[in-house]
Amino acid sequence: MKGLPTLICIPDISGFTEFMSETDFDLSSKVIPTLLNNIIYSNEIGLKVSEIEGDAVLFYKSGEMPSLVNLIKQCVYFYTEFYKQMDILREKYRDSKDATVIPEILGLKIILHYGAAIALTKVGTRIKLFGEDLIVAHRLLKNDIEMDEYLLLSQGLTDYYKRNNLNEDFEWARLKESSTIYDHVGEIKYSSIDLKPLVDSGKY
Repeated sequence: MKGLPTLICIPDISGFTEFMSETDFDLSSKVIPTLLNNIIYSNEIGLKVSEIEGDAVLFYKSGEMPSLVNLIKQCVYFYTEFYKQMDILREKYRDSKDATVIPEILGLKIILHYGAAIALTKVGTRIKLFGEDLIVAHRLLKNDIEMDEYLLLSQGLTDYYKRNNLNEDFEWARLKESSTIYDHVGEIKYSSIDLKPLVDSGKY
């Protein structure tokens, strides 16, 4: 398997475990798949689906990368469409006693990582990703960010965009830098930004 430079994007539904355990199963079994489908159909920049992981979608893109501004716009679109869908579901299932908590419990966080060498191989009808950078992307789902809904950009991703001048018009100062030490991987640096103010700014 030959490694390729690859963008990894993981929109992850926060509050998933609480929602599944505290709401009616019939409701949760309809809501979560609908939200995951909504994420997939909100993809407008040619990301490909590798896995659907219970509460998350693993997107990837090899080859030509979008500008960072367009990538951020895509993430904002994931977020806004996710909330529109939750409002639709709350109204659709309003007769269920748990419908009102759909937007109260659930939210969205998005992980972005760029790996210099990620292996792609076909398994069935899906393309499976392999490599240390895939492990890094999944580890970043568990981090020290004190927000429920955020956009996380790994240092690998921000370094790539700075090197290739694809970061025009992006307000780097808005990012909060941090890092987490993971077993078997070591320290991983990343930046994050609260998604709601990013949406409310109207710039993206």
